[in-house]
Amino acid sequence: MIGSWVDGVERVAVLTGAGVSTDSGIPDYRGPSGVWTRDPSLVKAFTYQSFMADPGVRAAFWQSHRQSPAWRAQPNAAHRALADLERSGVAVRVLTQNVDGLHQSAGSSPRKVLELHGTMREVVCTGCGERTPSEQTMARVEAGDSDPRCVDCGAILKLAVVLFGEHLDPATAGLAERIAANAQLMIAVGSSLQVEPVASLCAVAVNAGHRLVIVNRDPTPYDELAVAVIREPIGEALPGICAALAGTKPGPVRG
Repeated sequence: MIGSWVDGVERVAVLTGAGVSTDSGIPDYRGPSGVWTRDPSLVKAFTYQSFMADPGVRAAFWQSHRQSPAWRAQPNAAHRALADLERSGVAVRVLTQNVDGLHQSAGSSPRKVLELHGTMREVVCTGCGERTPSEQTMARVEAGDSDPRCVDCGAILKLAVVLFGEHLDPATAGLAERIAANAQLMIAVGSSLQVEPVASLCAVAVNAGHRLVIVNRDPTPYDELAVAVIREPIGEALPGICAALAGTKPGPVRG
């Protein structure tokens, strides 16, 4: 599984997608048991234009998140492996499409984790821009408020996540490209690599002359650019890769 592509690597960028969190009990979106596979109508709830235009769509969005296991999820072996890699002294940056905050919960330094698609741990007002902890708004949803509004200006509230049709924060996108262009190794883990512009970070790394490794259950559009494509379970593959990069032997997989 692990080849010479780990040799001499001191700077690593790890692009993580929903597949990294499935072992924590959080379903992915496009897999056999994915959120959108089970209920295709929810795709509309994750589209900015529909979310802003339709109170019914917003109600579906809040209800889908009210029931999300992500609020109670704990980091798994993959999250912990990346935190351990950072502690080993390897320069590692995590570029995550996930909004669950589990990389930070596992011990990765918040400043080393770039949340490309935002975070579900905060709510943002689409009017005044005020950001508040999600618990406050989710408590209102639990109490029956299907379309919570900002208590200050009355505008629509949304989780601080990037929906389809929204642009990535320019500063975040620019930093992600610089990280991808400077890392000696880019590892894309648990991502379908179908959502742009984030997926194209793989091409940024390869075009800069660096190695790309993909760890994913299913084929991706970027497989042919990779020096290695690994289909093993993420919770087994990533700890082994991180241990090899750190120059240590992988420990037992913990829960």
